[in-house]
Amino acid sequence: MVLSYIWMAFFLLAFAIAFIRWAFYADAAIFQALIDGIFKAANDGFDISLKLVGIMALFLGFMKIGERAGAISFLSRLVAPFFSKLFPELPKNHPATGHMMMNFSANLLGLDNAATPFGIKAMESLQELNPDKNTASNAQLMFLILHASGLTLIPVSVMAMRASVTPAAANPTDIFVPCMIVTFSATMAALFIVSFRQKIRLFQPVILAWIGGLSAVIAALVWYLTTLDQSSLERFSSTLSSGIILLIFLAFLLGGWRKKVNLFEAFVDGAKGGFEIAVRIIPYLIAMLVAISVLRNSGVFDYITDGFRTLFAWMGLNTDFVEALPTAFMKPLSGAGARGMMVDAMNTYGADSFIGRLSSIFQGTSDTTFYVVAVYFGAVSIRNTRYAIPVMLLADLAGVITAIGVGYLFFH
Repeated sequence: MVLSYIWMAFFLLAFAIAFIRWAFYADAAIFQALIDGIFKAANDGFDISLKLVGIMALFLGFMKIGERAGAISFLSRLVAPFFSKLFPELPKNHPATGHMMMNFSANLLGLDNAATPFGIKAMESLQELNPDKNTASNAQLMFLILHASGLTLIPVSVMAMRASVTPAAANPTDIFVPCMIVTFSATMAALFIVSFRQKIRLFQPVILAWIGGLSAVIAALVWYLTTLDQSSLERFSSTLSSGIILLIFLAFLLGGWRKKVNLFEAFVDGAKGGFEIAVRIIPYLIAMLVAISVLRNSGVFDYITDGFRTLFAWMGLNTDFVEALPTAFMKPLSGAGARGMMVDAMNTYGADSFIGRLSSIFQGTSDTTFYVVAVYFGAVSIRNTRYAIPVMLLADLAGVITAIGVGYLFFH
């Protein structure tokens, strides 16, 4: 129900702003811009869904081999002590645990193409345990909110864009450590909020040991990566990302061969679901993208940015960061839109400017909240998302506030 209210609010706000621009500012082109944006968004939603077919079929095919080989079950047993505390509804060694672990691992390494199929498979596994098929369960909410918090270790695409603009950043990787700090903060905020809502005690030895261990591993890897020069870091990031995917495929194949699984038959059986899932999410994705389009093309973001600048100036605060806020506002709504905002900020102010760097941090430290909601809940036909969106947005807000503080600390 929350999603329905938000979706309607997008249209009402956009139409109100468009009418004001037409009636009071003689902007005769505003309505045509809205219509063009609506049609483009609808086509984009269909295109995105179709492009998911091949990727979904590929990864779901290998996932089926992994399931029959016992790899998913092995992962479930490995993380069961930790996940049993965060997901008390899950039966011991349930396959959903392994699917979630695969998704979190792919997300951590910035493997977007791999994270989506793993995540949808996790949602399907959790849906099997869901007593109310139209309403998100506690386990689904915990999983998806943690996923949407965007814990990514290496923001490869952001660093690549910083190197590709003209003039290029002197050191495209200088936002790496700030991104790591901010994304970790957003994920911890999401974990604490959901745990409080679901009455999960985080201060348990098992949870503290896992979070502490993960934090130590991340800190060690961050330290190592900061010792590399630009070319070495890009080479290491590319090798790690590609190598992880190939290693997963190889492990599944060898495991299936060892268990005498019919590999080709298992792959085809799993790949069949790729098309079904892609078709199922089309209406959800188009609905969300169209609403975001009218909000963006109506000029709402410009008014919000001006309002924040006035507010912060009135409070006596430094407003140098305000020009980077459009990227932060756009990120929960559209990954491509936020990417465009970031590139525009770098082209306007310079890749090595405070605004250029802060926009890069915003882009590299959160996921696209409403896209995630549309795709993942749409894949399992859940309509009542409960408190998913408010908590995701709170985690995004925690990330934005942390990003501003870190940006001032590192670059201002």
